Amino acid sequence: MKKLMLGNEAIARGLYEAGCTLVSSYPGTPSTEITEYAALYEEIFAEWAPNEKVSAEVAFGAALAGSRAFCGMKHVGLNVAADLLFTASYTGINGGLVIAVADDPGMHSSQNEQDSRYYAIASKVPMLEPADSAECIEYTKRAFELSEEFDTPVIVRLSTRISHSQSVVNLSERQEFSQKPYEKNPSKYVMMPGAARQRHIFVEARTKKLIEMAEVSDINSVEMGGDIGIITSGVSYQYAKEALGDKASYLKLGMVNPLPEDLIRDFAAKFKKVYVIEELDPIIENHCKTLGISVTGKEIFSLLGEYTSTEIAKQILGKHTEFRVIEEHVPVRPPVLCAGCPHRGIFYVMSKMKLFVSGDIGCYTLAAQAPINAMDTTICMGASVSALHGFNKARGEKSEGKSVGVIGDSTFIHSGITGLIDIAYNGSNSVVVILDNSITGMTGHQHNPTTGYTLKGDAANAVDLEALCNAIGINRVVVVDPFDIAGCERVLKEELAAKEPSVIIARRPCALLKSVKILPTLYIDNEKCRQCGQCQKMGCPAIKNSDGVLTIVETICTGCGVCKKVCKFDAISGEGKSHGCE
Repeated sequence: MKKLMLGNEAIARGLYEAGCTLVSSYPGTPSTEITEYAALYEEIFAEWAPNEKVSAEVAFGAALAGSRAFCGMKHVGLNVAADLLFTASYTGINGGLVIAVADDPGMHSSQNEQDSRYYAIASKVPMLEPADSAECIEYTKRAFELSEEFDTPVIVRLSTRISHSQSVVNLSERQEFSQKPYEKNPSKYVMMPGAARQRHIFVEARTKKLIEMAEVSDINSVEMGGDIGIITSGVSYQYAKEALGDKASYLKLGMVNPLPEDLIRDFAAKFKKVYVIEELDPIIENHCKTLGISVTGKEIFSLLGEYTSTEIAKQILGKHTEFRVIEEHVPVRPPVLCAGCPHRGIFYVMSKMKLFVSGDIGCYTLAAQAPINAMDTTICMGASVSALHGFNKARGEKSEGKSVGVIGDSTFIHSGITGLIDIAYNGSNSVVVILDNSITGMTGHQHNPTTGYTLKGDAANAVDLEALCNAIGINRVVVVDPFDIAGCERVLKEELAAKEPSVIIARRPCALLKSVKILPTLYIDNEKCRQCGQCQKMGCPAIKNSDGVLTIVETICTGCGVCKKVCKFDAISGEGKSHGCE
């Protein structure tokens, strides 16, 4: 049976067909949909874990028990899971263990552009890289086979384009995997130094065997055509094929770690000119040069962002694609906090108070943009809390009453708790604001341990944030409604004046949740409006300025009323119809 599938959906299908029984992940674009699709199969236990380290450890435990297991994450998530990865490479597995990591060239939804192939190299585990949805299914199944054959975790590397593009796949029936027996083996699984030294010997011997396999496996393939030699992998193969067609011959590497040697030498020897086409860093290129092979790579192709077939054709064939120029002005539309977003009100207050705001990863990062301008930093998951503590300790009295940290409920569970423990334990007068919108908003509304529901929608115990903060030593915990502008300002001033650590929980559900009731649209009375622009400082996309006349767009407004609360002339109300709307 043939079907059109997203790459992420195809990975999930590969898990199903391979007999995988457990999937544990933390949502992270562009990998999120793998786990959501996997949860649709009754044969697979699928869960959202608090963070990627936990998900990798859960999957390892299931593999240790003798089952086939999987965890998925985005590239920065692998940073969090790296502790498990490096040691699991030494211990090996029992049932198969597959880890999918989705890189994000171009940083469509990420804070950096790291290349996850380095993790495969450093941890000495095999990495496969599919080039379309069909290979997503095939490589997922092959990854389990390699995992069990070579006693190792296996990484499947994706990119945004492979994860979120569609291509045709052939579906197969599920092959049930018989759980292997677990046998106690401390010398293999208890990584004390003496045992770990012996397992390192095993890892190096395994790498040699994997290289031998890479030389002959059909997962690395040669397609002979024209007299231009191309060595490539993943989505770059698709770009090269589109750009060069039969003018070139291709060595398509499906296994990007460890890389073959003789196969590359034999291919390169057939051509006067060989190009390496790979997004991000020159991993394959440097490997070729280490082998003494002359190749052309990053001297003509960028280290930055995604490639295009147009750019490849231009660099290799000297062709310039002509584009029709559109004369009409297209307005810039940067991403903004949604109309009715519960984060808007408290960020407005922070901006008004001119606070230093140590930020975190989430949709609330958009509060860094004009006109709110309320975020000073965004580094990594949980850093808002820990960095605030360091900032306050370093600046002392200079930051007293002037700095806060902000973190979402899901991100707080992910990696904010330990930073807050540090604040409580080592004592800084730090105020942490937990933005509790009752969901993991940034990746598309996934449940987390604070929401009371599992990935599959079953009722679950919900973390009590107030009790948790009290339990780790925070005595001052206050809950506010972020739509209450005056209340938020009062509480922020009170807690910033306190001489001990404090947590403010700004609690209101995401405006896009189906359970949230949309209130009647507000409108602006232009006879009362003085065009002071105060309402525009909220950055709400529902407020429109047309030649100096402010109106509220009826189809966008959720009736949250935050703009009404900042209007000093009582020009915004819920009576009447939005001006300028049909």
